[in-house]
Amino acid sequence: MATEKVIKGYIERISGPLVVAKGMLGASMYDVVRIGELGLVGEIIELKEDAASIQAYEETSGLMPGEVVISTGAPLSVELGPGLIEHFYDGIQRPLNLIEEEAKSPFISRGINVPAIDREKKWTLESKVKPGDKVVPGDVIGTVQETVLVQHLIMVPFGVQGTVKEIKSGDFTVEETIAIVDDGKNKHDIRMLQKWPVRKARPVARRLPPVTPLTTGQRVVDAFFPIAMGGTACVPGPFGSGKTVIQHQLAKWAQAEIVVYVGCGERGNEMTDVLIEFPELEDPRSGQPLMKRTVLIANTSNMPVAAREASIYTAITMAEYYRDMGYSVALMADSTSRWAEALREMSGRLEEMPGEEGYPAYLGTRLASFYERAGRSICLGSEQREGSVSAIGAVSPPGGDLSEPVTQNTLRVTKVFWGLDANLAYQRHFPAINWLNSYSLYTEKLDEYWDEKFDDEWSNLRITAMTLLEEEDKLKEIVRLVGIDALSKDERMVMETAKSLREDFLHQNAFHEIDTYASMEKQFKMLRIIIRFHELGMDALNRGASMNEVFNLTVREKIARMRYSDEKDIDQIDLIEDEIKSEIGSTMPVGGDIDVA
Repeated sequence: MATEKVIKGYIERISGPLVVAKGMLGASMYDVVRIGELGLVGEIIELKEDAASIQAYEETSGLMPGEVVISTGAPLSVELGPGLIEHFYDGIQRPLNLIEEEAKSPFISRGINVPAIDREKKWTLESKVKPGDKVVPGDVIGTVQETVLVQHLIMVPFGVQGTVKEIKSGDFTVEETIAIVDDGKNKHDIRMLQKWPVRKARPVARRLPPVTPLTTGQRVVDAFFPIAMGGTACVPGPFGSGKTVIQHQLAKWAQAEIVVYVGCGERGNEMTDVLIEFPELEDPRSGQPLMKRTVLIANTSNMPVAAREASIYTAITMAEYYRDMGYSVALMADSTSRWAEALREMSGRLEEMPGEEGYPAYLGTRLASFYERAGRSICLGSEQREGSVSAIGAVSPPGGDLSEPVTQNTLRVTKVFWGLDANLAYQRHFPAINWLNSYSLYTEKLDEYWDEKFDDEWSNLRITAMTLLEEEDKLKEIVRLVGIDALSKDERMVMETAKSLREDFLHQNAFHEIDTYASMEKQFKMLRIIIRFHELGMDALNRGASMNEVFNLTVREKIARMRYSDEKDIDQIDLIEDEIKSEIGSTMPVGGDIDVA
């Protein structure tokens, strides 16, 4: 990291969040600066001789040409250490709750400087090494119980290795020295508090292929368009189609050990819902509040636009830090469209040549550099810990136009596309993920994983279900033109099964205490029952059974209510198959017994 140096310049002109300062010779790109008497936070984004263009992360009204600008020579960095979990920050890691206490106001006072991590609180450290031990970057020298759910590993910082000369156990603040490492030339003081530049990816020992599923409890996602642990996903959709609800559901139920949720330019009321709801939510695996393993970053639409651009990097850096401890981390970004708007605004003020729709020409590169920091990895250190960061970004294209630049550039780098459909949302079908447009490039590998768990049945069930839904879409055109009576018995059966798949499997109520989450075992059983109904029904129709009798079986009510079966009682779903066989057998004409093998 850069050695801190102080360079003083002066404001030449101001254009909204863009401040141009002269006399900044010796400053570097992305250095953090303090602007004016209030010491507003800014970041250098362009250098021309001794003139620096500064992106101010606070309101610049009242600043005047000639005021002092001070560069520290250090890049925009986040503080990493015990105390991140359960906190909520703004886009440049200012703790919003502590600022409210400091400023005696719910609004962020300009120039306020509150440490991101509490300097006074003492943490109980349990050492894991002893004097004389050799350590390398990433080695765990001690542990702190950050929350009841998260054991925080204190690791040797990147760039430090050697012999442990001193190690302590007990209660310490994050700034106290807890160990001394001698590399033969210098002695390095190790503290719990670390800093890391947000625009620089934290290194790993080795990247791993994404072959393990990140289950979410959302049936349309896990069954049809799954995401792998360490994978990337894009959730574009028009206003009102449920992007934020999907993000909330994934944050609540995804099988990740740490959740980092960043509200980037979203409406204040949506982030307020998150801030109020998350502390009250119960973690389904532990029974503890969900906030005990969550970090929230709020940079809403009424906050400075420029800070949106930094918020994404702040979030991914925190996610990488917990990944380095060996945790699986889920990062939710809502939404990258607002982040791209911040890029567009700053690019315009810099008078750069615009690209498509006014976005900067480097939009695709910036998006790729963000998503490529996700992944499943072997972390640095002797223990060879495995960790992952899964990045899921919502996109808010104007009018739901998926051909606009942010969506298209995101689709080029992400492997999963959950396309939200306004028509499904208007029909009150949620999650409104369009099963005909969406895709996942992880499906093939994850099918192999689930086939091992479910006796080679999973992939066949999934493919059969998707085929039926695609056939239904084709048959709908015929029905619209000539009516449903023009369809054959087989085609009517396809329509009936596809309807069951849509209404009884894909539809999921996020606000129902049971239907909000479905385990993979429950999803498998539900899908198997619906496909078994189709196979037995098709066989019965071909043997002469009446369509009305097959379609109106009383067991259809039980199929529709499978989604409300408690996880403890999902074995009861298997019994529905016997009822289907029995009832379909009773619809057969004399001499037309159905083969129920």
